[in-house]
Amino acid sequence: MPERTGKLKFALYWAAGCGGCEVALLDTDERLLELAELADIVFWPIAVDAKREHVEAMGEGDIDVAFINGAVRNSEQEEMCRLLREKSGTVVAFGSCACFGGIPGLANFFSRREILDWVYSASPSTANPDGIRPLPQHQVREGRLTLPEFYRQVYKLNDIIQVDYYLPGCPPPPNLVLEAVTAIAEGKLPPPGSTLAPDTTVCEECERVKEEKRVRAFKRPHEIVPDPDRCLLELGMVCCGPATRAGCGARCLSANMPCRGCFGPTSRVLDHGARIAGAIATLVDSQDEEEIRDILEGIPDPSGTFYRFGLPASLLGGNRRKLREGVS
Repeated sequence: MPERTGKLKFALYWAAGCGGCEVALLDTDERLLELAELADIVFWPIAVDAKREHVEAMGEGDIDVAFINGAVRNSEQEEMCRLLREKSGTVVAFGSCACFGGIPGLANFFSRREILDWVYSASPSTANPDGIRPLPQHQVREGRLTLPEFYRQVYKLNDIIQVDYYLPGCPPPPNLVLEAVTAIAEGKLPPPGSTLAPDTTVCEECERVKEEKRVRAFKRPHEIVPDPDRCLLELGMVCCGPATRAGCGARCLSANMPCRGCFGPTSRVLDHGARIAGAIATLVDSQDEEEIRDILEGIPDPSGTFYRFGLPASLLGGNRRKLREGVS
């Protein structure tokens, strides 16, 4: 990021996500005032009265840093991400959805047509006898109404624009947010392309005791009251810690909940879901094929569990790059 005098200019944008990343900035509590001393927020749709046309009127690089959270699912999100990229010196993929596709990325297990059929026709709560579907545009007497185009798949942010830095988490924890902002303000950012979190695993942050034990059954969180000192994975809970990047402080584990994998893989992992599956498989205490199958049946949704946050970034869901390559 080029050096400049005066206060920095930040932009924040929320694409396809739940909004938790927006709240993460507020979770910095009173230190948010320190951020206000460092930077002016020139675009933040949920908090600042600035419109798209104000961003369009800016020059290239007028925004120092754009923090974009959420995946890209429709044409409006793509347009805004491209606009912010044009106007920003630095772009940070903020949160798991922007970095890897996140929870919205699980939609890539289904086609566009299957999703629309379910939402507008087949779901039990749908009452739509005329089969009406949303259209990208519709002509009425007063003029033409438009809606964003719903893309055939969910894209992580770097499928659409160049990303300079990645700040993972669902949402990113306040300490990492503050560290990133401080590094930006002091000009101490790592090389472009870096992830602003430790390149180790959650297991290395976790203080639970690992006894190298194998398991004969997998349990869901509501089916077990775990020993607060023992490794959850060895107790039969599906924990993604062995394959997931550190930086969260093992907060879920300290609350007796297994790691969900929201920080994504370390730099040494090619496919996060496959690495998680491999770690789980090595713990199965059986050599009998049928018994192994029965044990693994204790994981009710392997694909949704192992690829919960990273399907668009995986070998399964990350090979398609053309935004308008068909509609189904």
